[in-house]
Amino acid sequence: MTTIPFYLDAMRSEDYPAVAQIFEQGIDGGNATYDTASASWDEWDQKHVAVCRWVIRAKEYERVLGWAALSPVSPRYVFRGVAELSIYVANEAQGVGAGNALMDCIVKDAESQGFWTLQSGIFPENIKSIRLHEKFGFRTVGRRERIGQMRDGRWRDIILMERRSSTVG
Repeated sequence: MTTIPFYLDAMRSEDYPAVAQIFEQGIDGGNATYDTASASWDEWDQKHVAVCRWVIRAKEYERVLGWAALSPVSPRYVFRGVAELSIYVANEAQGVGAGNALMDCIVKDAESQGFWTLQSGIFPENIKSIRLHEKFGFRTVGRRERIGQMRDGRWRDIILMERRSSTVG
């Protein structure tokens, strides 16, 4: 296994081209998202909460290898501590611990920011992502069958996973 020295860093707006490129790798892989293209920085920025935005950088050349961020699940006050987690690792950095480092970081940061529940919707075929979430205390709460239809007409299920904080809420 190849090793890539990396470190965690707060995401900056200038990281977005690399973030979008990694997201598009997920799109191309077919098992990461319903989206068919990355958003503009302004759209992405508005969709995600202002805190809990992380990237993992290769020490060499400072390039972004992965990212994690949270989106609110509802604008209602009662759900202020519930967020949808997005986590993506570049193809070149899979299997070297980048996902583990990002997940550990964002879970801790989310709790420090007062989030009591993190949730993720994952395609059942994305076994690596399901295992990563399980490793960090997420549990499967259900399977939403044929919940979304891809542009090619194919229906996809989602495994709904959540992690409830033991220290917040």
